[in-house]
Amino acid sequence: MKKLTKNMTRFTWVLIGVFMFSSCDDFLEENPKDRVAITNYYQTEEDAVSAVNSIYSWLGSYDLTYGNTAGIYHSTFWVTAGLASDEMSNNQAGQAQLDQLATFSYNSENAAILEIWQMHYKAINTANIAIERISSIDMDVNLRDRLVNEAKFLRGLLYFNLVRMFEKIPLLTKETEPLNPESVGQEEVYEQIELDLKDAESLPTSYPKSNGLGRATSGAAKALLAKVYLTQEKYQQCADKAEEVILSKHYQLWDDFADVFKLSGRNGKEAIFSVGFGDAGGAISFWEVGQFNVRLLPAELAQEIPEISNTQGWQVATNHLYNSYDVTDTRRETTFMLSFDKEDGSTVNLDKIYFQKYWDKEADPTAGGSSNDFPVLRYADVLLMYAEASAQLGEFPKANTYLNEVRERAGLSELDITSKDDFKDAVLNERFKEFACEGQRWFDLVRNKQLASKVTEAKGITPGDMFNLFPIPLRERDLNSNLTQNKGY
Repeated sequence: MKKLTKNMTRFTWVLIGVFMFSSCDDFLEENPKDRVAITNYYQTEEDAVSAVNSIYSWLGSYDLTYGNTAGIYHSTFWVTAGLASDEMSNNQAGQAQLDQLATFSYNSENAAILEIWQMHYKAINTANIAIERISSIDMDVNLRDRLVNEAKFLRGLLYFNLVRMFEKIPLLTKETEPLNPESVGQEEVYEQIELDLKDAESLPTSYPKSNGLGRATSGAAKALLAKVYLTQEKYQQCADKAEEVILSKHYQLWDDFADVFKLSGRNGKEAIFSVGFGDAGGAISFWEVGQFNVRLLPAELAQEIPEISNTQGWQVATNHLYNSYDVTDTRRETTFMLSFDKEDGSTVNLDKIYFQKYWDKEADPTAGGSSNDFPVLRYADVLLMYAEASAQLGEFPKANTYLNEVRERAGLSELDITSKDDFKDAVLNERFKEFACEGQRWFDLVRNKQLASKVTEAKGITPGDMFNLFPIPLRERDLNSNLTQNKGY
């Protein structure tokens, strides 16, 4: 899915700096004539659009102020979800925080976890300001309501990430909040998430390509709400929301799994909500390319093929993940690289298993960092959520139908499962292969209470119960004594 087609103007960056947490003093120095103050902002329709665009920008932007991989979906978030599971191993020398994640030796001082916390709350605070202030702008009512609900969708998504990772967290929903907010229980956070996403269900089903690609839609709100319900084991509500997405006929699976990740498929029929990277082309873009190819493709590619200049192979797949695929599973060839051919026709065999699913070789033969999207929600996810929820409600014919729809696309035989536990295991296994390297595995294992068993099988490490949550970052607790720490840290 392409990024948004409204440029983030310079004054929006100033706005972000003005309104960030009071503990942040890294404000940009601006020319006085360009300075934006509260008194002359949030007055026009353009201000409202830019304010919401500034929330989207935190999803992917590269900003050295907050870390060299900052931007929620730039890399750290999905890399963490892969390393702290049975999916991925670290291959990046000198990155202790990533080694710690992969080996379950991390604690509250881990830099990657701190970055995830900070970036989420930066974006949440930006959303809170937009929600409050846009409501008072004298502008087209329909556009005003839409922008507020886009901000609510994004806030709901961000809190959903945080509550699953940390459980007890500050719940901030206002522009002005206490300096040292207290943590609240997950029930209260989930209640707010549901409220935000229900409001966001009124968003448009789609936008014109000229000015809306990448924005949250009604389908995205319903799909995310289904996942929120599934995580809480609210199976009927999950099934209802997933069914609404399916019956809308707005989304479909690509016939070929590889098409999901082709550049021509950006904003395609399977994409429900994605974070765009790549060419600016009139879109919000501060980090011009994603990190998929840099991080995931082997360094040997750049060493052996002259036109490929920046592949590092920093994270690799576990043997356990690769071996989970049936030899007839078409996803395996799309997802992994074990060797590659040089221009002289010779073959380079690799000593590790690398991810190549985000590289569109024909459209981007140079592997130029990746102009691809990060898939936050896609249609296959909705089908598997619907299947899992239906099985837990005892509706096995329906559950098997939608599970097999995903399997059929992968070239696999149909299943006919009539046990709730067996079906849950089958869906977990299917998600493992369908969403490899898409930032979902840690969440799936924790939700299914299988983190320890699967990591032991893959890595020979048995994570304790404490690793079903991440630690509240020490730096944040030093700044705010009201934050509680998760057990074991």
